[in-house]
Amino acid sequence: MEIDPRRLRILHEVSRRGGVMKAAQALHLTPSAVSQQLAQLEREVGLALFDRSQRRVTLTPAGRVLAAYAERIEEQLAEARHELNRFAERLSGPVTIAAFPTVIRHLLVPALRELAVRHPRITPVIHELFGPGAVQELRLGGVDLVVTERDMSQPAASLPSMSRHRLYDDEYRIVAPPSWDEVPATVADLVDLPWVAGVPDQACGQALERLAQLHGFVPRRVHLIAEFPPVLGLVSAGHGVAIVPSLALLDVPPGEVVVTGIRGVGSRRIEALTRVSRTTSGEPDPMQAVVIEVLGDAAEAVDRRVRELSRAPLGSPTP
Repeated sequence: MEIDPRRLRILHEVSRRGGVMKAAQALHLTPSAVSQQLAQLEREVGLALFDRSQRRVTLTPAGRVLAAYAERIEEQLAEARHELNRFAERLSGPVTIAAFPTVIRHLLVPALRELAVRHPRITPVIHELFGPGAVQELRLGGVDLVVTERDMSQPAASLPSMSRHRLYDDEYRIVAPPSWDEVPATVADLVDLPWVAGVPDQACGQALERLAQLHGFVPRRVHLIAEFPPVLGLVSAGHGVAIVPSLALLDVPPGEVVVTGIRGVGSRRIEALTRVSRTTSGEPDPMQAVVIEVLGDAAEAVDRRVRELSRAPLGSPTP
């Protein structure tokens, strides 16, 4: 009996992702191609690996046994790649990074320029992906590293088999429309104002809830927006105040919004997540480690820009 290990990888993806469609998406194949490879694998082993009598294809007992071996093989190959990197004179190969827009723009773009100088044989692959979906992809091996955020009020979630690497604490600022006659100067001035609020499960939405609870008011959430460009656009047009992180303000043209002098709103923590290998005692893979290193350097550089921004707030109230 000859078994093609490439087909075992496909079986492994179908097993852990729970279906042909999701496996095909992860492997960048068509569902038809995945089905054909699985049919060929069944012919190779001479056993039915899938129960196709149900609406949803499920593994037979033989399929589950083979999928378990396939998982062990994938783990051993990953550890082998990790060990071989220790002996390589120059690190090389792809590193897939999941991140969200402000991090891509202000941390990853400069970090990748530096990565190309220090390690030109490493090929970064960026996926715009964040939240639970990004963590799930890291757990499944679809990405190698995830850059994530959490509000300072949120405890670090327990993530078995993953390690955290702090990159940057991004201070929140409160922004107001430049057309308003009076710019809020204290939290008390915010109580009755309309808000362009962040969504509840993201850091800025959690920051507003924390601020409101701390100061005993109920924010008037007129708009609920996830992405920072439309948040800033609505604020600029006079539709309300908003909490945004400092990174989101770095490319805002002068006069588009007013950054108030209200401080003490807190920050969001930006951190990198990596999988923990059984052979590395929590240390990231060497290629992931150099990516984290250049991201840390980019964070130091961006912090200098943020400090300059704090000294020269954007915009001013209209007379």
